Amino acid sequence: MVGSILKFSLILMVGVNMSSQQPVATTPVERLNEDWWKQRHNHCVELTKAGGIDLVFLGDSITQGWEGGGKPSWDQDFAPLKPGNFGFSGDRTEHVLWRLGNGEIVGLEPKLIVIMLGTNNMGHGSSNPTQTADGMKSIIQILRTKVPNAKILLLGIFPRGKESTDSLRIQVAEANSKYQLLADGKSIEFLDIGKHFVRIDGTLRDRLMPDYLHLNQGGYEIWAKAILPTVKRMMNVEVQL
Repeated sequence: MVGSILKFSLILMVGVNMSSQQPVATTPVERLNEDWWKQRHNHCVELTKAGGIDLVFLGDSITQGWEGGGKPSWDQDFAPLKPGNFGFSGDRTEHVLWRLGNGEIVGLEPKLIVIMLGTNNMGHGSSNPTQTADGMKSIIQILRTKVPNAKILLLGIFPRGKESTDSLRIQVAEANSKYQLLADGKSIEFLDIGKHFVRIDGTLRDRLMPDYLHLNQGGYEIWAKAILPTVKRMMNVEVQL
C-alpha cells in the first residue's frame, strides 16, 4: 500500500515538472559545439558591431542560401539596400532566440528585418505549429523591444514536401495561419509567397525546390522578385515600376 502511494506521488511530481517546463521553441538554445555554427555566430556578432546594415535577413538554411544559389539575386536586388545575412542552416526559433541574446542584430539600427524561420521546428519534430508560432512570437517581442525602430516583414514558411497531403506541408500551413496573427499592419507585416512554388495540382515545383525544401537559383530569383516591392516600401525606398 505504501509503495503504491509513493509510486503515485512520484507520477504526480513528474507530471508537474513536465507541465512546468518551458516549450523548447521559446527556450534559447545554442549550438556552439558545432564549429561552423560558432564561427558563423562570431562573424554575425562582428557584423552587428560594425553596423551599417539597413536590411536584415534572419532565418535558417533557406536564408543562409542567399550566399549560395541566391547570391546573384542578392547582389542584384538587395545589395544596394545595405543588407546583412543572419541565416544559419538548421536553426530553429530557439537558436535564433539565443543568438539575439548573445550579440547578433541587437545593437544595429536596421530599417527592416525580414524573417524566414520555423520549418526546422516542425521538420525536426521538436515543435508543433502552435509551439513554432509561440517561438516566433518570442522572437518578435525581443526585436520590438531591443530593435524598436526596425520594421519587421514576417514571411510565411515556404511549403515543403512533394504533395499537398504531406504532413509537413499541412503543419507549415497551420503555422503560417498563426504567423499571420502576429502582424499588426503597421510595423509588422506578414507576407506569404508560397503559392509561387506550388503547381495548380498542389505538388511542389521541384524545378525550383529539387529536394522539396531548399531553393535553387531559380527559386531565389522568384523569392527576391516576390518580396522586393514590399521590402522597398517598408524601407521607404523608391520602387521603380
